[in-house]
Amino acid sequence: MNILETIATETRLRVADAKTQVPVEALQRLAGRRLAPPPSFEDALRRPGVGFICEVKKASPSKGVIAADFPYLEIAREYVAAGASAISVLTEPNHFLGSDEYLREIAAEAPIPVLRKDFVVDEYQIWQAATLRASAVLLIVALLDDDTLARFIALTHQLGMSALVEAHDDTELRRALAAGARIVGINNRDLTTFNVDLATSERLGALIPDDVLFVVESGLATRADVERVVAAGADAVLVGETLMRSADKRAALEALTPYQPKIKICGLRRAEDIAYVNAARPDFAGFVFAPSRRQVTPDEAAALRASLTPGIVPVGVFVDAEPEFAAELANNNTIDIIQLHGHEDASYVETLRRLTSVPIIRAVRLSEDDAGVDDLGADYLLLDSTAGSGETFDWALARADKPFFLAGGITPDNITEALSTVRPYAIDVSSGAETDGVKDATKIDALVDAVRAFGGASEHE
Repeated sequence: MNILETIATETRLRVADAKTQVPVEALQRLAGRRLAPPPSFEDALRRPGVGFICEVKKASPSKGVIAADFPYLEIAREYVAAGASAISVLTEPNHFLGSDEYLREIAAEAPIPVLRKDFVVDEYQIWQAATLRASAVLLIVALLDDDTLARFIALTHQLGMSALVEAHDDTELRRALAAGARIVGINNRDLTTFNVDLATSERLGALIPDDVLFVVESGLATRADVERVVAAGADAVLVGETLMRSADKRAALEALTPYQPKIKICGLRRAEDIAYVNAARPDFAGFVFAPSRRQVTPDEAAALRASLTPGIVPVGVFVDAEPEFAAELANNNTIDIIQLHGHEDASYVETLRRLTSVPIIRAVRLSEDDAGVDDLGADYLLLDSTAGSGETFDWALARADKPFFLAGGITPDNITEALSTVRPYAIDVSSGAETDGVKDATKIDALVDAVRAFGGASEHE
C-alpha cells in the first residue's frame, strides 16, 4: 500500500467518525444558509498573468514538519498582502497536521479564494468544504472512479465552488477531462516514489484544452521553474514548501514571480465605465470616495461593483475619511482594497487594521528633496507627484522597499516607457484613460494591452 492509499484509508475512517458527530443532513442545512458565495477560485485563476496558489501547510509525508511555528492566520495574511491569487489550506490531520479549523478561520478572513486541500473520498467532505466557506476543493483522480469523479465535480459546482482536479499521468488527465474538469492540476510528484519532475507538467500540459485552466503543482522552487511551466501553458502554480520555509513570504513570492506588471483604472463612476473595464480586464478598478469630479457615493459604488467582472479587484480611494467609513465599505464587500491619499498617519492605519482585514495602499507624493518613504505599515505604496495631478514626475525618484503603484500623467503614449524605467508592481491611471473628462474605451484598451504586452515580451529579472 503506497502513501496515497494509506491516507485514503485513514480518511474514510475519519469521515465515518465525522458523520456520527455531524450528519450529512446537518451539513446540507448549514451549506444552504450561506449568505453569499465565496470568492471565485476559477475567476481568480483566469486573471492575466500566472496565478499563485500559496499553501498553508505545517507538514508533509515526504518532508516531515515544515513549520514547527505555525501562525496560520498570519501566514494567510502575508500571502494576501504579497498578491497571491488564492490560498490552499491543508486539512488532512495525520500526515500533514492540518485542520478544518485552519480553513474555517482563514476563509472567514481572507478576501481571496481558499482551496480545501485534502483527500476527498466521500461527498460528505464537499459539503464540509461548503460550510467552511471554501471556494474550491481538491479532487485526486487516482482516488476516485469515473462516475464518482464526475459526480463530485458536479456537486462542487452545484454548491458554488470549484474543483481542482489533480492528475499525475496521461490516463488520469484523460479521465479528469472526460469527467468535466474545468481546472486541472498536474502534480509533478510521483506519489509512489516522491520523485519530482517538471517535465511531467510540460508533457501533460500540451494535452489540456485551451478552455480548461492548467495548474502546476509540486517542485516549484525558483523563478526559472515557474517560467518553465508558464512557457508550457500553465495558468497558475501551487507552491507550498518553498513559501512555508521562508521567513519573508512576500519576498519569497516576489522571487518566484515572473515580472508581469498590473494595471488599475481609477475614477470609475458610470455604468459605461464598468462596461469598458469589463471588456479590457485590468487588474484593479478604482472608486473615489473623496470630493472630486470623479466622486461616487457608497450606494453608487456598490451598484458599480455589482456589475464588475469577477477577478477585477475594486479599490476604494479615500482622503482623510473616518476609518470606520472606509472599513464599512470593505466589510460589506463594496471594495477589496483601501487606498489612502490624505494625511493619514500610523495610528490611522492601525485603527483600520483593527476594523478590517483588507489590504491597504498608501499614496506618497514624491519630490526631489524626499529623504525616504515612510509606508506607515501599508501593504502597498502608490507613488505620485501630487495626488490626482495627472502630471508626470521624475521616475528616477520612484523606488520603495515594498510593491508600489506608479501614478501621475501616465497615458497610452508613455506607459511602456514608464514600465521600462521603473518596473512597478502596478500602473495607476485615471486622467490618462479619459477624453474630455470621461473614461475612453479606446484608451483603456490601449493601456491594458500595453501592460499585458510588456509583461509577456519583457525579459524577467
